[in-house]
Amino acid sequence: MHAFSHPDPSVAQITAALRRANAVALSALALGRHPFGALLLAPDHRTVLAEQGNIDTVQHAESTLARGAAGRHAPDFLWDCTLVTTFEPCAMCAGTAYWANIGRIVYGAGEQALLALTGDHAENPTLALPCRELFARGQKPVRVFGPVPELEAELLAPHQGFWASR
Repeated sequence: MHAFSHPDPSVAQITAALRRANAVALSALALGRHPFGALLLAPDHRTVLAEQGNIDTVQHAESTLARGAAGRHAPDFLWDCTLVTTFEPCAMCAGTAYWANIGRIVYGAGEQALLALTGDHAENPTLALPCRELFARGQKPVRVFGPVPELEAELLAPHQGFWASR
């Protein structure tokens, strides 16, 4: 069950997906929410099955998307899908993706880049637990791609000034 039947996404597919996830983050920001965005790619790495912006401090984009995907798709199908997110998934989001059986994670900017902007903000109490470390303790070989330094400034842009104004 843990073999991938499709190849990993290409650099061009990762770049396009991260930019689309950032557009979702900008939509969340326009709604007054935290500017995080996620999407679920089908095994072809082009078809977007779902998009989700952040809702609040507990309903993160990634975990909300993963729970919804688990309710709509079979675990074997999700194993070949990719969760794309603007920032490295926190422990809650990585764990939810793991339990949903999503086999690949792509993230644009690392947790440390976000922490540098948010500091100890009460609405984003970051956890210093890299998603790779969390997945390494599981029983499935979740593949992780990220960070993508070439896109970091673009992905950080919606956060510039956001946390200081809250």
